[in-house]
Amino acid sequence: MATVPGMERGWVAYSGGTDEQRLEMADAGRLVRRAVRRVVRTARAEEPQGLRSVLAAFLGEGLDGLSVVEETWPPYEHVNVQAGLDAWLAEPGRNHELVGLTGFQHHEFGLGELLGGAFDGQPFGPRPGNVAHVNLACGPGAQVRPCVQCGVYLVQDGDRRVAVLLRGAERHAMHQRVTVQVAGDDPEHVADAAAAVRALALRHNVFRGQVLSFGSEVFGSGETLLHFHERPHLPDEELILPSPVLAAVRRQVVGLARHREQLLSAGQHLKRGLLLYGPPGVGKTHTVRYLLGQLEGVTVVQLTGTALHLIAQACSVARSLEPSVVVVEDVDLIAEDRGAHPGHHPLLFQLLNEMDGLAEDADVVFVLTTNRADLLEPALAARPGRVDQAVELQLPDADGRRALVHLYARGADIDLSRLDDVLARTEGVTASFLKELVRRACLLAAEEAPDAAPLRVAAGHLDAALAELLDTRNAMTRVLLGSS
Repeated sequence: MATVPGMERGWVAYSGGTDEQRLEMADAGRLVRRAVRRVVRTARAEEPQGLRSVLAAFLGEGLDGLSVVEETWPPYEHVNVQAGLDAWLAEPGRNHELVGLTGFQHHEFGLGELLGGAFDGQPFGPRPGNVAHVNLACGPGAQVRPCVQCGVYLVQDGDRRVAVLLRGAERHAMHQRVTVQVAGDDPEHVADAAAAVRALALRHNVFRGQVLSFGSEVFGSGETLLHFHERPHLPDEELILPSPVLAAVRRQVVGLARHREQLLSAGQHLKRGLLLYGPPGVGKTHTVRYLLGQLEGVTVVQLTGTALHLIAQACSVARSLEPSVVVVEDVDLIAEDRGAHPGHHPLLFQLLNEMDGLAEDADVVFVLTTNRADLLEPALAARPGRVDQAVELQLPDADGRRALVHLYARGADIDLSRLDDVLARTEGVTASFLKELVRRACLLAAEEAPDAAPLRVAAGHLDAALAELLDTRNAMTRVLLGSS
């Protein structure tokens, strides 16, 4: 190719072209940049909008001046927050669209950051995406409710527009509570909306009237967990207690609950405490189950074992959802006499403060159980207003043992013609011992009977089972069954 005059000065020549048709290298660069911009615009036109753009399109461009109000709850309240928010959104005159968020995990942010576009354009962090849900328990029997883990509701509320950010707590992450943030251009309307969601979360609380127990993770962050249980229903004949004892227990728990309005009108307080004490195996837990069955519709929160440190959470639920019962089993584990072991007793003080802090008209009853009443802190056991009734459950007498054997033998074909001899040999045993006695007699009969034959338990089987349990080699079995 022949050299064209002017090429050494950076010109490019086209065969047969004029000077006006010649392009400089700078012109070629501009053309390349324009082509790149067109490609970028085309590619970015298919990308989802950033969260700030989504919020600006709904709320208007003046995002910096919007008011933001936050409400927070413990992690176990997530299902109730969702119920309250859903109820608020469903009220007449209110429409909404839910924008899902993705990439929100392990980032601490709120509506303020989203309104400011803090994460827009970044490859990581919260951005519009699919709505993430988590199924949370809302009742016994594996009932669950889908709850939004993180999402922004764009709400048309009459002539007002607000954005609502719902975030659930994240395990092993910075965001440890359930939060609802409301943003809008009217501070009073925003505050009212946030307060309404909180009030509706309490009104539609799925814990109300349920039997609950608190626990915590054994490993990891130690997150508080809350479980639903079927309410036990025990007929009167299945609770074998002396009549005066049963009457005292029923009056303190069931009677006060049934006569609530009359007592309040007479100026009497409702908060109360019942202590059930006695050796292992006399029926303390069984009595508690009976009481819970008598209190249909009353919220019950149970604490036992490793969950005893969750007193504050349990009492918070009980206060919010009265009428309610707080059951603390083996209370001696946290309420041991301070004189025996001087030092700090934070759980004891927490329990005392919770019992003292209830208002006079609070319909909350504390039911405490212990095998060692002698170890209890006097401030708990002897002060009126904390424990108003202490009931001792003793080992069953002969009449009680007879009733228990008949109860456990119900439904089985058992020859009880020598029951008096059995009762004479079982003085000082527990109900658990007698239950095992009947079961073992049935097992001995089953081993002798042909397969699929009706089970018939002879008096000799009952004698043999008793002999086994009373044998010196079964001393540990008797201890485990609460008998000497």
